Amino acid sequence: MLRADIPGFGALELTHLVLDLNGTLTVDGELVPGVAARLEALGRRLSIHLVSADTRGDAARLAAGLGLALEPLPATGQAEAKAGLVRALGPRGCVAVGNGRVDAPMLALARLGIAVILAEGAAGAALLAADAVCTDIRDALDLLLVPERLTATLRS
Repeated sequence: MLRADIPGFGALELTHLVLDLNGTLTVDGELVPGVAARLEALGRRLSIHLVSADTRGDAARLAAGLGLALEPLPATGQAEAKAGLVRALGPRGCVAVGNGRVDAPMLALARLGIAVILAEGAAGAALLAADAVCTDIRDALDLLLVPERLTATLRS
């Protein structure tokens, strides 16, 4: 579990990390260096859920390389499927990370939503739905590994 009490934002008691794959953990289908080690460390504190529409057809390979189960998405209704996963896990215990328009509903629903802007860009809807925005997935994951960074970002 990840806990933090952020002035003006409230208490966080997070148990689940829901991660988009394409454009969030990868750039052009390749895992961003340093992500695997961070996910391994976070896996000791949070249950990690990897979601993907498998745009490039390599999601299973990438998930296996990370030692994570892949939660594939349907060809249509992906935004609702991602939000549905957060809803099923319990939004108050979820942190969601993504970059796309289809990620916006899950980012808004999760107790903590983090949008990332990598080389593939990020949708404006995702940025507006997020509580925090990072320009590198490693920085986004480090917000969770070093919760004082969350406090610095989210306090009011």
